[in-house]
Amino acid sequence: MRKILALSLALLMGFTLAACGGITVTPADSSSGTQDETATPAPVQTESPGPVKAQSETPVPQQDALSGTEKPVQASGTDTDSTGTPGNTDSQASGATVGQKNALQKAHSYLAYTAFSYNGLVDQLEFEGFTHEEAVYGADNCGADWDAQAVVKAKSYLNFSSFSHDGLIDQLEYEGFTHDQAVYGADNCGLEGGSQAVAKAKSYLEFSAFSYDGLVEQLEYEGFTHEDAVNAVDNCGADWNEQAAIKAKSYLDFSSFSRNSLIDQLEYEGFTHEQAVYGVEANGF
Repeated sequence: MRKILALSLALLMGFTLAACGGITVTPADSSSGTQDETATPAPVQTESPGPVKAQSETPVPQQDALSGTEKPVQASGTDTDSTGTPGNTDSQASGATVGQKNALQKAHSYLAYTAFSYNGLVDQLEFEGFTHEEAVYGADNCGADWDAQAVVKAKSYLNFSSFSHDGLIDQLEYEGFTHDQAVYGADNCGLEGGSQAVAKAKSYLEFSAFSYDGLVEQLEYEGFTHEDAVNAVDNCGADWNEQAAIKAKSYLDFSSFSRNSLIDQLEYEGFTHEQAVYGVEANGF
């Protein structure tokens, strides 16, 4: 009876242990009175991985940690790579070549200190070694106002010389300005025909001798009106007898003349007979 109770108790304990830890209990051999316990590991439950979610190629807008609102993406002025080296800029994206960009930069540098016509600037850039296409690109994209350039160029001429209205137009056209641009420059540079004629008359008398009539004709040839030319000669302060003497000497410096032939030559230059006689006698005749 005691042996039956012991066996019942052993079986009960075995079932309990099996339920808790997966231990299989082999009943003791009734003949040996011992019991063997073999621990069998419980099966490992494996979880099948779910499908991998592909990462979106579109960046998620950055969230403001404080407000929880989306921050707009701020475009950078220049694209940079991971090293911070500038990439393509707006000017590079325009498709201009290196030569064209350099021509444009050179055009800006020229216009910073002097005035040019469109054609004059193209010629200058080509003189610098740029190709015709590069020079044209520089002139086309430099942003110059060619009318304003004509005004600046006209004023620069008037700073060191005197011009008639027509003479200044001719000079500006020679510089490459169109006729309309040249007229605009002459009209807007502060040119005063009368004062310019006087200044031009005086400048002529500084390096050569003239008769009254000869100086009037020279000023008219320069484009001054007859009225401006006459007014200038009347107010230039010249001593016409002295001018005849200077002119007579200039003739004698490179050729030989008789008294009468020299008088004739001075009269041909526009001097009166009295002025011509004075000039000849002042030179020893």
